[in-house]
Amino acid sequence: MDLLRILIAILLPPLGVFLQVGFRGAFWLNILLTLLGYFPGIIHAVWIIARR
Repeated sequence: MDLLRILIAILLPPLGVFLQVGFRGAFWLNILLTLLGYFPGIIHAVWIIARR
């Protein structure tokens, strides 16, 4: 299941984080990072998914 979440995180980083943690602070941080730059959003999303 984590592999599917990582693939989703590469395509849509906030969705991958949302599937892992819901509407917590990490989700909102990921939206901000994705808006500032796509790659920081991906890195953050993969890190959140791999950490849990």
